[in-house]
Amino acid sequence: MKLRIWTTLFLVTVAQFAWGQTSGSAKLVNAEATAPEPSANSYAVLGATFEQEALVRAQIRIMQPDVYPLRVLFVPHWKYIDAARAFRLHVPAGYTSAMFTHLPSRSVFIDSDRYVSDASLGFWVAHELGHLAANNASEGDADKAAREYRKRLNDVRKPDVH
Repeated sequence: MKLRIWTTLFLVTVAQFAWGQTSGSAKLVNAEATAPEPSANSYAVLGATFEQEALVRAQIRIMQPDVYPLRVLFVPHWKYIDAARAFRLHVPAGYTSAMFTHLPSRSVFIDSDRYVSDASLGFWVAHELGHLAANNASEGDADKAAREYRKRLNDVRKPDVH
């Protein structure tokens, strides 16, 4: 039994020293092996139905925001409340929130249980993208930035009459 323990310790010790022996010119990571940076407009849509994902991607593509989110999450109400509590979301008295943006992670959380209609989704996603463009939690700054996004959405919805 003692022989097995000493043999194991010896092999583990030798293995550690063997790993440390490399040639002086060896590189651990080269430029070709690193992962490419994600493009500015690539983002993940998680927890959405196929239709919701297609709709939110189309709306964001039409809005052409200055700053894209990294992820858009459709979550059930209980998870939305939990995330809002974890991120210390401040909602003014008398207001409710169907979605919010976590600026440090560039994530947009959407309460899928309170998702009302396709038109309202675009309206409020524009507001959340306004938070990202303004890079602050100010509702006024987000609405200013969202005006242009909403205008782009409305221009696409209006039929061209000549």
